[in-house]
Order: sequence, then structure tokens, then C-alpha cells
Amino acid sequence: MLFRTMKSNNSNLYENCISHMKMNQIKFAGKIHKHCWKSLCVLSMFLLPIVLAEETSPPNSQVVKEALEKLNPLIGEWRGTGQVRRGSTRGAWRQTGEFVWDFTEKVPAIKYLVKDGKLAEEGQLTWNPKDKYQLELTVENEEPRSYRGDWDSGKLVLMTNEDENKVQQRITITPLNEKRSLVLHEKTSPGGSAFFRVAEVGYTRAGTRLALPGGGQRDCVVTGGTAQTAVKHDGETYYVCCSGCKQAFDDDPEGIIADFKAKIKERLDSIKK
Repeated sequence: MLFRTMKSNNSNLYENCISHMKMNQIKFAGKIHKHCWKSLCVLSMFLLPIVLAEETSPPNSQVVKEALEKLNPLIGEWRGTGQVRRGSTRGAWRQTGEFVWDFTEKVPAIKYLVKDGKLAEEGQLTWNPKDKYQLELTVENEEPRSYRGDWDSGKLVLMTNEDENKVQQRITITPLNEKRSLVLHEKTSPGGSAFFRVAEVGYTRAGTRLALPGGGQRDCVVTGGTAQTAVKHDGETYYVCCSGCKQAFDDDPEGIIADFKAKIKERLDSIKK
């Protein structure tokens, strides 16, 4: 009897000890959890503004400019022929297009100006690290379209998201050489994934270039592209590729010239190495 009582008391004592340990463990874990939660909240208060600032702040203008300089072969005026079907004059039309640098905002852009076009009126090309190249395109009698994309095998391929009819649009810009370029417009059927041709505009550069590639080529003092227009400062002659670059030069000729000379020096130093 005494043995059973002692055993029972010991068992109760053991169970009470285990129960007490579990309670303390839960409280301790709760304190740790609460402490960690508070730490995470405090940490997020410091990190969230940094993350939001990175997402909302404009990208570095020099980085944007360097990305857009890949489009330098397109800068200038073009004469175009639009064709619904390649090689067919049925439904074809004539239009003019111009790609112009725009330095009026905090970050540079390239404007695409179209006259007498059927598929576009005006566009603006920009770049950022997240979405890469972006084209905001104005189309007659339609809502503006937003395209996103990047270079693929020497072609700039830009696509929209699906619209309310589940249709996607795609534009492919192909600089063939200094005097020829193509702008292909495509779209999907509602809910479809395959793109089919809407029309293609074949561009030929208007006028004659002042310099041919590979021989005495004149570089734009602003962007480094092949230049066409002469500008002067302090008795010296420089060249720009478009009206946007001429405006940028007129606004800050000394700064533009200093950057241009620094690039030339960097290029010469790399050749010497």
C-alpha cells in the first residue's frame, strides 16, 4: 500500500514536472516568437522605404542613354512603304517616320514620329532595368498601347499585355543597315498565342548620309551615332544626328563637348592597350 502510494505520488510529481516544463517552454518560445516578430517589424520599417525608393526612383540617366544608344542606327528621317502582304501593293500605303532623341525629361528617351501612317501616330521609347525597353504608342482612334521587350538576334521585339479582348500586339523593329530598316506589326487572335502579320513598314533613309560607315564617319557629339547636322561652338564645328541632340547641344554645349572628348580619349586609350 505504501509502495503504491509512493509510486502514485512520484508519478504525479513527474507529470507535474513535465507539465511545468512544457508550460515554461511554450512561454519561452512565445517570448522568442514575440521578440523575433518585433525585430522583423523594426527591420521592415528600415528596409521598406529603401525597397520602395529603388522601385519608384528613376533609373540613372547615363545608363538609360547607353541602353538607348543601341537604336542610334535608326535616328533620323525615313521614307516608308506599308504592306499588308509582303510583295503586294494591295492595301499598301506611303508614310514617313522619324526617330529623334528627347532630352527634355530627367531621363532620355527616343521619340518615334509618324506622318500619314495607318498603324501608329507617335511613340516614345524608354528603358529601365526591370522592364527593359518600353514603347508607348499612340494609334489613331484607339487607346494608347504600352509595349515591353528587349533585343533578340539583332531585332527589338516589343509586346503588349492582353487587352480586354485577350488580344496581344507585337512590334518588331529591325535595323538592317544605315539606309534600311523594318517595323513589323503583329497581333494574336482573341485568346490565341500565335502572332500573325498585320502589316510591315519598310523604311529607306530620307536623303543621303554625310558619311558612310567605315570611312571618315562623323559621330554625333551627344550620343555617338552617325551624325548629319553641323553645329558650332567657340569657332569649332561638331555634328549631331537629330533635332533632339541639337537641342541638347544648344542647352549645354560645353558639358556635351567635355563628355564627348572624354569618350574619345577613353576609346583611344583602349586601342593603345
